[in-house]
Amino acid sequence: MRGLVTVLLFAAFLSGCAHVISSESRNLVDPSITFSKLRAAPDSYKGKYVMVGGVIASLKNEKDFSKLLIVQSSLDSFGVPGDADASSEGRFMALSRNFLDPMIFKSGRRVAVVGQVEGQEVLPLGDISYAYPVLIVREIYLVPKAEPRPAYYPPYGYYDPFWWGPPYWRYRYYYPWW
Repeated sequence: MRGLVTVLLFAAFLSGCAHVISSESRNLVDPSITFSKLRAAPDSYKGKYVMVGGVIASLKNEKDFSKLLIVQSSLDSFGVPGDADASSEGRFMALSRNFLDPMIFKSGRRVAVVGQVEGQEVLPLGDISYAYPVLIVREIYLVPKAEPRPAYYPPYGYYDPFWWGPPYWRYRYYYPWW
């Protein structure tokens, strides 16, 4: 009986440590392709699958697909992207054949993408022309928004002797010369 309980607790623990991308999609990914290699020569990796993530810069829905422009950021061990900061290696484009709602996939949200490399597309970015590596989305994960939790304060008038410390008499020391 103890062994069964141990196995169930271990399984429950591992379920909380699951990867955000399915194992089927991760098995297709070539781990040797880093984002810097992909950005340098996207045409040489055409047809291969990569897993990248970042922060959505913009979304444009067209007739046959949705076009996400994403600022790259590194993925943690669970596949969750961090915030885009100075360590970002550039931008990429993810094309989804599904409609992506602009109210959900809005600018500033973090996503992880497994996609097939399609090549590159040059688009204007400010006053320059920027070459975006293009991915056809196989699976996309939208990181949930972090909701701030309010600080807990006891209700007005509530007294707990252990909240502010022990009662006064416990702080007294016995000095025999007093």
